[in-house]
Amino acid sequence: MIANTIALPDLALLVDGLEEGILFLDKDRRIVTINKSARNMFGLSENQQADKRIIGQLCQNMLPGAPCAIDCSRSKCCSLMPQGSKTERTEEVTFEGPDGKTLVLNMRAIALSESSTVARCAVVLTNRTHERQLEEQVSQRIRMGGLIGRSPPMQQLFQYILKAATSDATVLIQGESGTGKELVATALHENSNRSKGPYIRVHCAALPENLLESELFGHVRGAYTGATTARAGRFEAAHTGTLLLDEIGEVPLSIQVKLLRVLQEREVERLGENTPRKVDVRIIAATNKDLAQMVEEGTFREDLYYRLRVVPMHTPTLRSRRSDIPLLVNHLLSEIQSRYGQTFAMTQEAMLLLETYDWPGNIRELANVLELSAIQADGPNILPAHFPMEIQNQSSLELQRANKLHAAADPGTGEFRNTPSGCYRSRIKPDEEKKLILATLRAVDGNKTAAARKLGMSRTTLWKKLKQFAII
Repeated sequence: MIANTIALPDLALLVDGLEEGILFLDKDRRIVTINKSARNMFGLSENQQADKRIIGQLCQNMLPGAPCAIDCSRSKCCSLMPQGSKTERTEEVTFEGPDGKTLVLNMRAIALSESSTVARCAVVLTNRTHERQLEEQVSQRIRMGGLIGRSPPMQQLFQYILKAATSDATVLIQGESGTGKELVATALHENSNRSKGPYIRVHCAALPENLLESELFGHVRGAYTGATTARAGRFEAAHTGTLLLDEIGEVPLSIQVKLLRVLQEREVERLGENTPRKVDVRIIAATNKDLAQMVEEGTFREDLYYRLRVVPMHTPTLRSRRSDIPLLVNHLLSEIQSRYGQTFAMTQEAMLLLETYDWPGNIRELANVLELSAIQADGPNILPAHFPMEIQNQSSLELQRANKLHAAADPGTGEFRNTPSGCYRSRIKPDEEKKLILATLRAVDGNKTAAARKLGMSRTTLWKKLKQFAII
């Protein structure tokens, strides 16, 4: 509407004073003008030669490799504002700025009047670099190590870690394999008043019984064949610090008795001697086994279980915090990029697959899948075909429906509009729509506003459908 009443040069002068960068695009997504802030973001000088290089360029060419640019290139329409939808989508883009430093931008598209003969769309760029740096500084100050997540389960875990870190109480961390139990233990140590002391880790499942006992408690010379010198154990090594007993469920019953004594008396005896040695150690135990069930089966001592479980913690599975998957993907991809010296970007279809997969191996499995996909990719774009077959084959019908509905559904009717990939004028079947809604709700951790946005319908319409399908 503004473009109809104000000449384009005057409009450019008007928006030059804005802090946000703005790109005005025509109906073919080509740049017709750019404001001063956007020029600065892209390192463009304000002269005619610079204008010739950028005016007429496709918007996607300004951010090569970015997910939205990849989607735009393939769909031939703005992925920030899917065709036929009035719902705006914000996307975070990270790239190297003109000064060689990392630049973080939030991008969103605003539709202008269709009667405009010049600009049909405005892409608004908000510089979040300083805000992100502050976030990282705060994260560094509370030292959460490699733990990443903004989902409610992770925010609750962070708060619990900070509270537990203020005490010396023994902590038992339980959770599935690959959920980051070691990272939680590290965060507990680094945020405690023992952070300047040693942090010692013992993988209890990696050592046979006789060596595990020596590793934990130490030995004197001649205690057993091959013990040619005296050696302090891990408890003594962790004095004034923290000791992590990883995979505590694998410790044999004979050693569990000695562990119980250390927890009770805070003293150890080296193998081959009967002189107790006082130790000042904060003990953290971790396991992916159900210790309560092991107690019932008689394979784990009940008294040791309750000694360890003073402060119980549980690491959430990846499938219970699906909204963190894009964040984790970006972090893990950046690590892969630094190792391979190559840039990778996840397409929208590939990300949707990752968000709906159940991840039995949790974050460890996600990291392995991303590394495989980077190896499989012929270029910078990671596609669904680059994933293992178990991920590609999951709920393919639901995912296809999700893509079509997100791109082309008419809010409130369930009918598809014309899209670049074809004409889908048929109504989605009720049972398939129910599956689609459930899959989308899982992907956004039950956030109904986010689900409605992904499904291309209003929140009111979503509520009606939830009642219709007895989901609520």
